[in-house]
Amino acid sequence: MMLVSVKLLGAVGGRPDPSQLPGGQVLQNLTNGVMGWALVLALVAMIVSAVAWALGSNSNNYQYSVAGRRGVVISGLAALLIGAAPAIINFFFDTGTTVS
Repeated sequence: MMLVSVKLLGAVGGRPDPSQLPGGQVLQNLTNGVMGWALVLALVAMIVSAVAWALGSNSNNYQYSVAGRRGVVISGLAALLIGAAPAIINFFFDTGTTVS
């Protein structure tokens, strides 16, 4: 029986760096633009929802009031997630790099 020995040449590593690929800056600019548009849409949704909430409350329309309140909360949470997305992704990436 023949034994084969394998020598490890070194550990594999990786560091994400978008600037190392062609179009990396374009991708970063696209991401920034999409986040900006998403925040603007969340703002519009919050304004429309607040108006629906106010009109529903003042006209004693329970459905409009609840739908407006739900829209305000959801658009606020969407803005929170949009703003926190880079920190959340970096947290999980940093946590993943500590796994050995």
